[in-house]
Amino acid sequence: MTEHIKVVQPSGVLDATKSQQFREEVIKLLESKPKIVLVDLKDITFMDSSGLGALVLAFKTLKTADTKLVLCSISEQVKILFELTGMDKVFEIFSNQDEFNQAVV
Repeated sequence: MTEHIKVVQPSGVLDATKSQQFREEVIKLLESKPKIVLVDLKDITFMDSSGLGALVLAFKTLKTADTKLVLCSISEQVKILFELTGMDKVFEIFSNQDEFNQAVV
């Protein structure tokens, strides 16, 4: 990864109890002024509406700071959640980090 790309890799369940921690982690990344923040969701086993809300808030926060948020490695459950809410049209989603690297780096 280059210095302009930061990776966040949450794990387990991304719900109301973990969403605040996730948002704080993303905001802390802004100190290094990345151009892109890649959220790798391969270790997320479940996401609810609070987790989705945390991603949307992170997306808006980063966009304000002129930083792009992209996702990769989403599970089938998360994919369905994104499709049901229309968020699959909002977020740029890659199959995995390799696909992201080929497309961006």
